[in-house]
Amino acid sequence: MMQSRFTHTKEERNGVAVFILKGSLDIATVSNMRSDIEAVIAAGHRKILFDLDDLEQIDSSGIGAIIALFKKVRSNRGDVKISRLRGQPKEIFSLLRLDRVFEMYDDFDKALTSFQ
Repeated sequence: MMQSRFTHTKEERNGVAVFILKGSLDIATVSNMRSDIEAVIAAGHRKILFDLDDLEQIDSSGIGAIIALFKKVRSNRGDVKISRLRGQPKEIFSLLRLDRVFEMYDDFDKALTSFQ
């Protein structure tokens, strides 16, 4: 069985926690990302931006994790936004009508400044 290729990095820009996701976010890779993001939420960050420019694939466990984190941040009066969604992940978000739930931006800088 092939190992899922997935990496995520966190940056902080202007008080926004930016998570850059690359590769395939699936059942084999989601727990590591989820724990890192939950730690950021626990530390008090209320502004989270997912940069999905290099996210190639996402499955139901990846979608579920993003939705759960969105709910947790929202319950703490924060916000989660998504930038540069494309390809298969964009098709999934659209199919599930998540484009009506999340604020989405084609441009990373516009997504970042939208938190101000």
